[in-house]
Amino acid sequence: MNTGMAKSPVRFFGRGLNLALDVLLPPQCLGCGELVDGGGLLCAPCWDRMEFPGPPCCDACGLPFEYHLGDGALCGACTRRRPPYHRARAALTYDDNSRRLVLAFKHGDRTEAAPAFGRWLARAGAELIADADLVTPVPLHWTRLFTRRFNQSALLAHGVSRMTDLPVAPDLLIRRRRTPSQGRLSPPARRRNVSGAFTVRSSQAERIRDKRVLVIDDVMTTGATAEAVSRTLLRSGAAAVDVLTLARVQRTA
Repeated sequence: MNTGMAKSPVRFFGRGLNLALDVLLPPQCLGCGELVDGGGLLCAPCWDRMEFPGPPCCDACGLPFEYHLGDGALCGACTRRRPPYHRARAALTYDDNSRRLVLAFKHGDRTEAAPAFGRWLARAGAELIADADLVTPVPLHWTRLFTRRFNQSALLAHGVSRMTDLPVAPDLLIRRRRTPSQGRLSPPARRRNVSGAFTVRSSQAERIRDKRVLVIDDVMTTGATAEAVSRTLLRSGAAAVDVLTLARVQRTA
């Protein structure tokens, strides 16, 4: 009883502070800046323009199918070469509409979007989260982290953890060399670019042994980074790896 009485004024103060901030700084749509009812929201038109991929999809990479092909169905690419991760899913299709949200979050310091993105990720990755033992972000190289000041994938991982109570291991992985931007590289060049770029921190190795790890990243394009991280975790003793990204570039099967 005493504990509840102690928390009540804190909750009251927090609600009052949020109301005061809403008056001074009215919440704006994450997409267009129009006023919305609360922070971390999209207005109705922006929400309607977003594409949220879901089933039916490839059981491995999450590529959407036009119709259900049966449980465990794979797209052509995954049939030819199954990725090292077990499953990959994304909250958004990466297109002209979602690109603005992602780039503003990643490069424009719009970190207030993280709670909303965490909710979207938790919904899109519900099956993966249910099977996971812990969640970890794709790391930045320390030089890039120094200049950017935050790791957007770590913010997303913490958002998923808050929504699901899944333990988060923010320092599990190390990016041991600064890789060039993947933007203009071909798929084979992307794989070569990130090959051997990651390692598991020695002090964390036992934490993943025989565990199912959920990796969080901002955008999946060809899947080269997700594959490199997955191989690193599997070689270090993880039982399986799933990948959950905020957005995913869609390709043909």
